[in-house]
Amino acid sequence: MLWSAFILGLLGSLHCVGMCGPIAFMLPVGKSNSLQKFFQVSLYHTGRLLAYVSIGLVFGIIGHSFATFGVQQQLSIAIGILMILLVVLPQKQLQPFKITQPIYRLVGKVKTELGLAFKKKSYFNFFQLGFLNGLLPCGLVYMAVFASVATANLSNSIFYMLLFGLGTVPMMTGVIYFKGFIQQATRFNFKKVIPYAVVIIGILFILRGMGLGIPYVSPKPAVEEVSSSMECH
Repeated sequence: MLWSAFILGLLGSLHCVGMCGPIAFMLPVGKSNSLQKFFQVSLYHTGRLLAYVSIGLVFGIIGHSFATFGVQQQLSIAIGILMILLVVLPQKQLQPFKITQPIYRLVGKVKTELGLAFKKKSYFNFFQLGFLNGLLPCGLVYMAVFASVATANLSNSIFYMLLFGLGTVPMMTGVIYFKGFIQQATRFNFKKVIPYAVVIIGILFILRGMGLGIPYVSPKPAVEEVSSSMECH
């Protein structure tokens, strides 16, 4: 299931252009020195990836806690259903639950620090801008976080968020280097594909939790496999 992280990031980066594109446009990268520009952009992406990895670490601990109580399969099914519901249900029906309100309260400080970081011009500044950018609220990041929790494994959760971040790198780099082309390309409504991708990934997590014995898609729980092998002897 880890491969779904890169696909989600790659397709989700079309959404990232709209949400985080303005930040990438405003990066104070050097225009005369191509090597300097490459280094600055690399630091920006490194900061974003570290932010995603940090998020994966925090929520990986939560997922590992669920796995300790033996509810990994049920968690995978619940996460899959939640991902599908967040896509299928109208936003108006989700507003009363105020799912993201606590996050938006905390993100105020991030936006303030982001504004201050744009006034600086050191190399560390690009890393800082990337890290803060990665902490901004985003629906696709939430989806990736849900999926990383469902892995119920700390290292897999971190790796899931890293792969998600890597999937966003090509498009976000294109925003910086090929601003005109990206603006032209995003006129085509590729973002319509994203909800379908999220639903497919949600279905895969449900299948994974059901343990139907389908290789790579819905493997049987390890406990079940161990018990069956003991019966054979």
